[in-house]
Amino acid sequence: MGHGILKSCASLIIAIVWVQASVSLVAAQQPQQTREGVITTFASVVEKVAPSVVTVFTTQTVARAQTGFSFSDDALRQFFGGRAPQRQGKQTLQGLGSGVIVSPDGYILTANHVVSGADEIMIGLGNDLRKFKAKKIGTDPGTDVALLKIDENNLRSINFADSDRARAGDVVLAIGNPFGLRQTVTMGIISAVGRGGMGIVDYENFIQTDAAINMGNSGGALVDVDGRLLGINTAIFTRSGGNQGIGFAIPANLAREVMQSLRDKGRVVRGYIGTSVQSLTPEIADAMKLKGQLNGALVAEVEPNSPAAKARIKTGDLITAVNGKKANDARELRLMIGSMAPGTKAQIEVNREGQTKIFDVQLGEMPANAADEGTETLSEETAEPEKTTVFGGVAVTTITEDIRTAINLPRDVQGAVIADIDAESPAAKAGLREGDVIQEVNKQPVKSAKDLLAISRKMKPNEKILLRVYSQGRSGYVALEAK
Repeated sequence: MGHGILKSCASLIIAIVWVQASVSLVAAQQPQQTREGVITTFASVVEKVAPSVVTVFTTQTVARAQTGFSFSDDALRQFFGGRAPQRQGKQTLQGLGSGVIVSPDGYILTANHVVSGADEIMIGLGNDLRKFKAKKIGTDPGTDVALLKIDENNLRSINFADSDRARAGDVVLAIGNPFGLRQTVTMGIISAVGRGGMGIVDYENFIQTDAAINMGNSGGALVDVDGRLLGINTAIFTRSGGNQGIGFAIPANLAREVMQSLRDKGRVVRGYIGTSVQSLTPEIADAMKLKGQLNGALVAEVEPNSPAAKARIKTGDLITAVNGKKANDARELRLMIGSMAPGTKAQIEVNREGQTKIFDVQLGEMPANAADEGTETLSEETAEPEKTTVFGGVAVTTITEDIRTAINLPRDVQGAVIADIDAESPAAKAGLREGDVIQEVNKQPVKSAKDLLAISRKMKPNEKILLRVYSQGRSGYVALEAK
């Protein structure tokens, strides 16, 4: 019996030692904390992640007149290290960025602008910068994501986090090669999620962070406190060229979707419904009598024979949800549709003149050039059309063949073209300009200057006016008051 007790005690001691060793091993991989729970170091996280972050070297030969990668004092700029040598004839541009190993067999994610136009791409691994020539598997300018591949195995790849769960206030680390300083780590928090509308890329859903990011960090990793990839660093807001506490990263979930498509097909395949949409403004919502509703994507144009046209979605419809998920603005709708596969059937909820309607739309594939050419023709008007003044300070005329040719107006665009506009008029301040074509007034179609004049004469003083206007290649809505 004594031997049995000793044997049990020995087993218990071994079990305790094993548990303590296991806990110590786990603890060594976690941020260390004081007894009060305050994190005092992220060294273990950095040691885990740093081998997965690489240096991206690029070389590009261009004509001397080409500026290449210029850093003017823009408010928003993508960051790309290196300088262009100044000499006659052709010149070689050398760039520096970062990348993240996403699979042990050599696939690497980076920002598209880091490798855009590069004749040669080299990857440097670790602090000793063992260099490997990289092949460009595919790029997606719409999200600023690029996928590279090197012929190497057994690499330390990073684990992905669920970036949809990222919250403002979460602690994050940015790892990259700012100004060529390899394996640099900075810490901050997530300042905001779902940032967009800045015109950097077509599909914007950025994670914003105040972790210090500078030129050369682009393509590097934004990770959480567990060392998982939350995003690919892509751009900074700056007036000086350096970090000012506002950086942007492509969410890991979006980058992973793009990566998978690039790896499988060499390109990104996106869903498509064939509408041009815009976000609501208070003025447009008021003119449409939406009673203060500002959520939704306003359909400004429906392409002929598109999935939206076949489902009978119309201009002026307000898309409020897709498959039951709210679309708060045009950016969100673009992301939702773009993330779905062609052929998918989607239920699109629409507010049409105060009534909720649901349309079943089978998504098409986003074409390389989404804008279809019009086929409808118009009869030719007089060579010297008369200018008609409407809305106080706006002179319009009927479209002629000469005008259509002069302003490169598609055949299917009808309306009254703005021939002159007072720069101080409400219409000019609302964004209208010469060459714009007024297509509708308060949902009434306009086919000529005569139509527009007739509609404008019926307007009451200070009545809200909703104009549908063709400008710079697309249609959109503008709101103003009659004068």
